[in-house]
Amino acid sequence: MALLLGTLSTVSPLSIDTFFPSIPAIAADFHLSAWQVQQIITSYMLPYAVFTLVHGPLSDALGRRNLVVLGMLLYTAASAGCAFAPSFGALLVCRVLQGIAAGIGPTIARAVVRDLYDGHNAQRLMSIMMMVFSVAPAIGPVIGGWLHVAFGWRSVFGFMVFMGLCLALFAYLSLPETHPPEKRSEFHLGQLARVSGGIMASADFMLLAFAAALSVGSVMLFIGSAPVIIIDRWHLTETQYFYLFGPVVSGFMSSSFIASRLAGVVSRPVMLRFGFLLMTTATALLLLLQSTVSPLPLWPQQVLLFCMAFGAQFTFPILSLEMLDLQPNARGAASSVSTFVALGFGAVVMGVIAPALGGVLWRIELAATLAGLTAFVLWRIARARVAAQAAHVH
Repeated sequence: MALLLGTLSTVSPLSIDTFFPSIPAIAADFHLSAWQVQQIITSYMLPYAVFTLVHGPLSDALGRRNLVVLGMLLYTAASAGCAFAPSFGALLVCRVLQGIAAGIGPTIARAVVRDLYDGHNAQRLMSIMMMVFSVAPAIGPVIGGWLHVAFGWRSVFGFMVFMGLCLALFAYLSLPETHPPEKRSEFHLGQLARVSGGIMASADFMLLAFAAALSVGSVMLFIGSAPVIIIDRWHLTETQYFYLFGPVVSGFMSSSFIASRLAGVVSRPVMLRFGFLLMTTATALLLLLQSTVSPLPLWPQQVLLFCMAFGAQFTFPILSLEMLDLQPNARGAASSVSTFVALGFGAVVMGVIAPALGGVLWRIELAATLAGLTAFVLWRIARARVAAQAAHVH
């Protein structure tokens, strides 16, 4: 189950970073500016974020399994459209369709975890699932780089077609229906708006949602700037994206593995404090070294990127579970809202903030440090509020 749910969650990172090595070629083919070509990411992430508000409640009403299969088939068709796009406009339209479909897998995967398990078992499965998910950002740019060099940028979207078909078949054969008819709620847009609006009106939930989004956002600042960092700052080639994604993904994977072992042994607050401390210390130290050592060797940057990613990944699954625990009767909708916040913020980071930082490393590191510190403060406020409310009830 962890392999299945983690694999479904890989759709998003693979759709974002597999084509990174092809960005210069796409810009040349369609005569695009740097800002225009960055919108290939934004056109995917914004609909991805918005439609996650629909996917969870829709699965609460119709069930999980069939929706996942249909979503992967739509993703496959949209990927084929990207591969054969005759113009930049057509490419953006197909990326929008990709974004609409791709959010189904990871959004419903988190709801399935809470359908099946509670407490420490849910935290353990979520961490293992994230460990599987973490492989994608490492292999995506590597696969994309070699496909681009061998066959051109359109072959990268051909790979996404193959991936979508495989995931549709995997889900059809292996995903059980974890939300039976007797537990389903009625679906209509008015009800969707009321449920989602009610969740968004919860200050505790939104504080945790933005804390999680900022934790992930600190890493996405580097991912969104990857083409500039790899080519212009580190002076590497299209097939060497692993130099950046390798440390990040290694941090994700090792963090998920250790977190899964510590679930039920170490309390959530202690794990969260450690994650926030490691993440912000790593980015602050990276900023300090970048400002005082010139030129800064590549290896200390990679070590600190590993530590940053380790800390961020240590916090995200726990924050996700704490959000779902606040909404036990609407887990699909809660998963949708939390994903919407994270991805909406990620779209702003990738499409606006990262380009505005211009690939200047000290600016990226400063922004990442501030994001981590803000996430920690928001979590502390949310925790204090929940504790105060619990004390008042008792």
